[in-house]
Amino acid sequence: MEGKVRSHHSEWLGRDMSFKTYGKKGGRLIFAFPPQNGRYWDFENFGMVRTLERWLESGELYLVSVDSIDGESWSAEDDGRRRIESQEKYFHYVTEELYPKAKRLSGWKGKAIATGCSMGGVHSGIFFFRRPDLFDTMLSLSGTFNASDFFHSYMDNLVYDNSPAHFLPNMSESHPYMEIYRKSNIIACCGQGRWEEMLLRGTRELDGILTRMGIPHFFDYWGFDVDHDWPWWQKMLPYFMENFILG
Repeated sequence: MEGKVRSHHSEWLGRDMSFKTYGKKGGRLIFAFPPQNGRYWDFENFGMVRTLERWLESGELYLVSVDSIDGESWSAEDDGRRRIESQEKYFHYVTEELYPKAKRLSGWKGKAIATGCSMGGVHSGIFFFRRPDLFDTMLSLSGTFNASDFFHSYMDNLVYDNSPAHFLPNMSESHPYMEIYRKSNIIACCGQGRWEEMLLRGTRELDGILTRMGIPHFFDYWGFDVDHDWPWWQKMLPYFMENFILG
């Protein structure tokens, strides 16, 4: 399906940022975050947009394929504070600059879906759990939810805020987000094949946390032949969209 590349200036990041949109105005808004160090064109180039084509063409979905700055944050190996400050600026860019723009472009009145594979699955978890007032559905494919997988022994307030595995267990039952979580659609899937070890561990960790908190969710673990790779994500995405999200 033909998409449209768009650009705008981000005050938070101090640069122009590009993204690509697909679908018709009025479709349910879905944000797709790229894998580690990926770009906004990856979702199309690796066949993921094609798996959503029927819903995009019918007007049921309006897809925003987001750019990343992972090379400055999650993937960098220098000062931890500088890295996490870059991630925090990216978080504000998406929620305060890109999100309102995407809402206007899509014409969608409700909350959005957050999805992505690999690092995109990490981002979908961060955006959903930090802003369930903006996102009512998380579909994380081969993601992890513990920032220590990337920041190792470094921890500060911003790493904590970007690590659902850290902040969720400390959330009070009276926190207003608790009721929102329980009314949301929380889905994750991970294979058990090659290159999925860290992601499988992180998915199981969050599965246990949400279970203990009494938050409904559906986490699915595919077979030992299911690798951390695009052909499997191309199967996962339409499966969950059809059976658990769009119905």
